[in-house]
Amino acid sequence: MATVELRFSALPEHVRTARLVAAAVARRAGVDEAVLDEVRLAVGEACSRAVGLHQIGGISAPVKVLLIEEEKQFSIEVGDEAPHAVPGDPASAGGSGGGEAEPEEDEMGLAVISGLVDDVEVSAGEHGGSIRMRWPTTPPPTLID
Repeated sequence: MATVELRFSALPEHVRTARLVAAAVARRAGVDEAVLDEVRLAVGEACSRAVGLHQIGGISAPVKVLLIEEEKQFSIEVGDEAPHAVPGDPASAGGSGGGEAEPEEDEMGLAVISGLVDDVEVSAGEHGGSIRMRWPTTPPPTLID
């Protein structure tokens, strides 16, 4: 399993770089060419969301992107360190407003990602959250001498 880790300052201008790196690594991992635009768009949306959460929350930590090549799939995980409301936690209900994104904007971003990627997992907690996206890969052709 090969992993590429990318960390960048939570600035919108770095999202484009993350998109380009994700597409290049996805291509090398064997993600179908027809799906690469979806990879770029989904990563851009996930990274933009993380950047926004960091900026709203005044978080100086970098946004983290993991690009993971596994046997029959390629995964991208975009992580943020913004505190998220935990369902059922009275301390986070109605909370202090620290670091919470606009709910409509956040839901729209997640809806776009879900529309682009069939296999998505979103996790969030008081210490940050992540969006993990997976795509199937095609093994490279074997060369016979």
